[in-house]
Amino acid sequence: MQKKLISIVTPCYNEEGNILDLYHQVKEVINQFSNYDFEFIFIDNASQDNTVNILRELASKDKVVKVIVNARNFGPLRSPIHAIYQAKGDAIIIMASDLQDPPPVIEKFIKKWEEGFKIVIGVKEGSKENKLMFLVRRIYYYLLANISETKQIKNFNGFGLYDRVFIDTVRRLDDPYPYFRGLVTEFGYSKAEVSYVQGKREKGKTKNSFYILYDAAMLGIVSHSKLPLRLASFVGFGTAFISVICGMVYLIYKLLFWDTFPGGIAPLVIGLFFMGGVQLFFLGVIGEYIGSIHTKLVHMPLVVEKERINF
Repeated sequence: MQKKLISIVTPCYNEEGNILDLYHQVKEVINQFSNYDFEFIFIDNASQDNTVNILRELASKDKVVKVIVNARNFGPLRSPIHAIYQAKGDAIIIMASDLQDPPPVIEKFIKKWEEGFKIVIGVKEGSKENKLMFLVRRIYYYLLANISETKQIKNFNGFGLYDRVFIDTVRRLDDPYPYFRGLVTEFGYSKAEVSYVQGKREKGKTKNSFYILYDAAMLGIVSHSKLPLRLASFVGFGTAFISVICGMVYLIYKLLFWDTFPGGIAPLVIGLFFMGGVQLFFLGVIGEYIGSIHTKLVHMPLVVEKERINF
């Protein structure tokens, strides 16, 4: 009987210090499962260091290793999805290349999958990363979970195992910029959670700038919640009501104390700046939704490949 295939997908960008360690640690885990075949897919986002050369050397020595090199940096969201779609496995495991997703957890993922779960995800119960950054992430996960129209998983960054049926469902969405981790609970597939402690990046620096993190955060919000748009209406009604009340009080006070109560322009200036700030904030919110719609309508390819190895 033909063995089932498990694909391990790892996106990378300028990770020359971690690739070899990651490869050896993953190989140590998968060598325990002789009843499965494996493919180890690296997708490189046009690294500027020696990452691609290291991957070429690995692929020349081990045919399990497959490599996709992008023509340019397409960002940390689109690139992994493209690699997932190229994977042939009956199950696909997604993990980062910086070793913060511990390879030994793969063993637990596979065992849960064997129990019949279509999705097995890693949930961080702690982290060795910067405490402030971990706190900010927890706040975001909490916020997204509470405003989303579908249940969202706190402290989950995408690290997990996904059955082929789930991946095929995601592919049918034909979304050029999907928020993958938000889709885990969207379709109702059976799901198991595995707790782990996120490791500390030992080599190199994170490539996720503030803009990249902000882009991912806003994509999660606009993809799974209409609350910010509705909040604009609520705030509009609320500020209009308060403005009317304040105006009536101001007018009555002026009529009662005509000679001693100066009109002044301070209330006008304060009110003008306040309303201007509220309007600009919600114009930005609306702009995020319009930008998301524009991306889906233009429907650019996820990535453009420059090179493939061992496919």
